[in-house]
Parts: sequence; structure tokens; C-alpha cells
Amino acid sequence: MPKLKSHKGTRKRVRLTATGKVKRSCAFKSHILTKKTRARKRKLRMGALVDSTETRKIKRLLPYG
Repeated sequence: MPKLKSHKGTRKRVRLTATGKVKRSCAFKSHILTKKTRARKRKLRMGALVDSTETRKIKRLLPYG
């Protein structure tokens, strides 16, 4: 059996936690930050978990995660 390849775009964007959940970074944090409030930007710093409906698809893209 040959090795399976990871999806490179997915590998750069998500990480798997120790319990098997998929962690991602929040969107809307790259530019036009002057109009966003300090609290909003602070909350965007924290990671978020991928929805459970998408978790199975993402784990298929990362076979050795």
C-alpha cells in the first residue's frame, strides 16, 4: 500500500487536538482592523473548533493527523 498524501491547504489551516477535535483560526483578522473594536480583535485571536458536521471531511484530508 503506498503512503497517503495529506491535503496541503488543509494541513496549513487546521490542527488536530489531543482529543481528536479540529482546531482552526478565526477569519476577518487580516486587514481593515481600524474599524473593528479592540474586544472583537481580541476574540479573533483565539482559535475556534470546526463544526462537527465538517470534522469528518477534514480528518479524511489529513490521514496521518
